[in-house]
Amino acid sequence: MDPLKTIEDLMQAHQPVLGKDYERYRNHVLRVYLNCLLLDHSTENREKYAIAAVFHDIGIWTDHTFDYLEPSIAEAKKFLAVTGKSDWTDEISAMIYWHHKIKTYKGDFEKTAETFRKADWIDVSLGLFSYGGDKRTMAMYRSQFPNKGFHFFLVRQAAKNFLKHPLNPIPVFKK
Repeated sequence: MDPLKTIEDLMQAHQPVLGKDYERYRNHVLRVYLNCLLLDHSTENREKYAIAAVFHDIGIWTDHTFDYLEPSIAEAKKFLAVTGKSDWTDEISAMIYWHHKIKTYKGDFEKTAETFRKADWIDVSLGLFSYGGDKRTMAMYRSQFPNKGFHFFLVRQAAKNFLKHPLNPIPVFKK
């Protein structure tokens, strides 16, 4: 399967729940996926990165929560079960669960989980962290798939979460 088609199909399926945030999340998903390819040149994990990219933050919208790691994993698990890819469940779950970890991830599925973690941090940091990836290519991705306010959206969601749940930190501070 073409991983970019997988992303487009899954994003289209989630467009109703994403609403006005569709394009900003889609662009984030594409940038994260492409960053994975900058860091892992093998072709064997591309479909896994595509699926993880689509689902990694989706719980924000499906469950209306900023404590979204477990809901995002649940959505990915449903998709993997329906598509006959249940054997990828543990790996993609690790990629999603650990994508906010600040320090290097060590554990099961280390290569893909660590690649995915770095790819997300590259995007969230606007390329400040590059982990050895080509900065010009990253800048090209940001130009090709503009932010559309995604980072502002994250800051706004984090602030709303803090006001509602001051003792429940945002996911990045839980890992």
